[in-house]
Amino acid sequence: MAAAATGSGDASGRPDDTIRAEELLLDERRSIDNIDAALVHLLAERFRHTQRVGVLKATHGLPPADPSREQDQIRRLRSLADEAGLDPVFAEAFLRFIVTEVIRHHERLRDEEPTER
Repeated sequence: MAAAATGSGDASGRPDDTIRAEELLLDERRSIDNIDAALVHLLAERFRHTQRVGVLKATHGLPPADPSREQDQIRRLRSLADEAGLDPVFAEAFLRFIVTEVIRHHERLRDEEPTER
């Protein structure tokens, strides 16, 4: 038979340790929600800059992709991820996803008429 939880609990009969765990869970979820919001804003800011890069590339006839820079960025991000205790494989996959989207935008800008910019 399981040991009874310590503490008096609340009106619903939940033990104090369960109530505290639920409070901690809510606190952690609030923090995650705040981080998610910050990530969205950071990604939006990043894409504003990459959009300007795409316009510059399209205007000056530069290629939409820069494989050398992309490789440098991947190495840099993997190193940062490792230092931060984040899986470098995950960090690389995340960056590759972003870069793929950026290149797609740059290709679209390249293919647009100059008056559309």
